[in-house]
Amino acid sequence: MAATEMPTCYRHPDRPTGLSCSECGRPICTDCMTPAPVGLRCPEHSGQPQGIQRVTAGAGRAVTGVGSRRMNLVTSLLIAINVGVYVFELLAGGTVQGVGNWLFAHGALVVNGVYQAGNVYAVPAHLTAPGVTLVGVAHGEWWRLITSAFLHYGPFHLAINMYSLFFAGSLLEQLIGRWRFALLYLASGVAGGAGAVLWSPNAVTVGASGAIFGILGALFVLERRGNIATGGQIAGLIVINLIFTFALASHISVGGHVGGLIGGVILMVLMVQFRRSVALAVAGTVAVAVAAVAIAYAKARGYS
Repeated sequence: MAATEMPTCYRHPDRPTGLSCSECGRPICTDCMTPAPVGLRCPEHSGQPQGIQRVTAGAGRAVTGVGSRRMNLVTSLLIAINVGVYVFELLAGGTVQGVGNWLFAHGALVVNGVYQAGNVYAVPAHLTAPGVTLVGVAHGEWWRLITSAFLHYGPFHLAINMYSLFFAGSLLEQLIGRWRFALLYLASGVAGGAGAVLWSPNAVTVGASGAIFGILGALFVLERRGNIATGGQIAGLIVINLIFTFALASHISVGGHVGGLIGGVILMVLMVQFRRSVALAVAGTVAVAVAAVAIAYAKARGYS
């Protein structure tokens, strides 16, 4: 069977590209594309949306396959924050695994927990001795749903997530713009936290993978709409990652991954639907995040 060839830009046949115009579907390279509120536009359709800036030739070369060779501002900032948090944990006296410090104890996702020796441990509320002060989402610490997304169990966990964020995040940020990408990342992180609470209320959960699965979910929506011509690679990548997630369920937060994925899909659908209204796009994103917090809090309170 012959291998599937990468499409080429309709204006530059010598340039393979994985990008396409969100209006007409024609493949375009980075010299021809104009970022739109959602997706990209070819030169013929670049005048339709408002507030669009033209990408110059020096901004980057054509993106092929899954991932981007161009590092975008928000993606760079998120990676810097995640790495910076881990370094701060080490400087604060934490272990290489990222535990044993104030940030981990007060930021990790836990439904019912207790502080001990600089860590937080998950404990079922009904098994806790009288007089012990419990902490966690069930006790009003809802911020753990998002702060946990910036904590990691050691350098390998951090490196894997940042590698994924570099490629998938850079591509999505190019496609939907900085502020939409930032909103989607944070809201997907909250959705992943809610999923972790629903799936594994007795665990302590940390990691950016819920938000990264949200990015993959958003890219899947754009792939299905024809905004990116990746030949089904996004869908395949999601399936492979879900297989690994369930196969290693004892070491990986299944709920965090699935929750982030669902959140990313819903958020991207809303952003596509409200692509001409910034206010509605923001309102929809906030609504998803608030709903995720409410679901997680209700589950946590019922479990406490």
